Amino acid sequence: MTDLEKLKSEYDLKELQIQALLEVTQAINENLPEKSLYKIFEFTLRVNLRFSGLALFVNDYVWSIKSSFGVNPPVSGVEPPLKHVNLVSPTFINTERTDFFGQFNWVIPVKHKENLLALLYIKDSTDGVVGDKSEGVFSFTQTLANLLLVAIENKKLARKELKRQAMKRELEIARDVQHYLFPDELRNDDQVVMNAFYLPHQNVGGDYYDYMPLADNNKFIFCIADVSGKGVPAALLMSNFQAALRTLVRRTTDLEEIINDLNFHVFESANGQNFITFFIGLIDLKKDELTYVNCGHNPPMLFCPDGKVLSLDKGTTLLGAFHPLPFLDHGIIESIKGSYLFAYTDGLVEARNDSDEEMGSERVIDIMATNKSYSPEVAHGILINKLDEFRGKQRFPDDITLLSIKIN
Repeated sequence: MTDLEKLKSEYDLKELQIQALLEVTQAINENLPEKSLYKIFEFTLRVNLRFSGLALFVNDYVWSIKSSFGVNPPVSGVEPPLKHVNLVSPTFINTERTDFFGQFNWVIPVKHKENLLALLYIKDSTDGVVGDKSEGVFSFTQTLANLLLVAIENKKLARKELKRQAMKRELEIARDVQHYLFPDELRNDDQVVMNAFYLPHQNVGGDYYDYMPLADNNKFIFCIADVSGKGVPAALLMSNFQAALRTLVRRTTDLEEIINDLNFHVFESANGQNFITFFIGLIDLKKDELTYVNCGHNPPMLFCPDGKVLSLDKGTTLLGAFHPLPFLDHGIIESIKGSYLFAYTDGLVEARNDSDEEMGSERVIDIMATNKSYSPEVAHGILINKLDEFRGKQRFPDDITLLSIKIN
């Protein structure tokens, strides 16, 4: 080859490289989907750089082929040889292998900040010795592949960030909704002292409690609930549930009527996707009586003046699972003066310690029985301290809500 021919060949090659660079860059700038970017990259190497075959293995937690042409397809699950993973620059490889990788004579590592993004295997149609095709071509190919893979990696990171921001916003909305569900204040006078404690599991959950005074100051309704699911859907369902409950309470204090209507509301609203465990109680101080319905909720505990501990478990199944409800009952407890009622959600008793033991209701009964003489606020503080000691290094599995009513 004369010097002029050699110069023209180098010029043509540079022109092809520039064309290849422009095509890949334009595709990236047009924000094409990943599949289209891989196709353009494949076409560019085939037409502009005139390689006879390639296979692009991308390291996305597991190795996978994103682009290939001019080679026999690999068997399922094939991964690049370990010695190729440690390469830092385009490397000539022998073709003595008899497996899939024996079809290639060059391997090009594609890295970004020391992280291996991909391995590009090239099948060069020349005689297959170092120098047959300028090593500058393979360095350029490495740059081109790096440009493509980094752009795709950035697209993935951008998608993750958008998803993270969306989830963050969703949690903020759900947390705001849940905050407005909780009552501004609970009853605290000579006859009744109430206190509630709420600990979210992950920013927001499905727990809910409420206090609804009635026109007759001797009567009030209280409740505690736990909706399946998390985030905005759970918060919105609970918001609708609270609105329905408060509307019903203004119309009637018949708990069975309220439960039937609430169950229909949840059944229609959630389409069988979410369910609610629910406990509602009506306290009549004049009659010295508690009427309640338990809808699949952890039974609250009533600590009586004589030392007995009653489990408030009469009622029905959880709300939203069936319509009509398969059964429905209510409980009535008389002579409640001097009693201490403690309600909670399942995050309390399902907390585990380092030995994988559950907190369990028996431990909770023992702690509350020992401390029921204190105000509900103090008793809750003692219980949470005991729970922290019990769980050790373990995280809470769910939200925790405590609701106590001390009847003097």
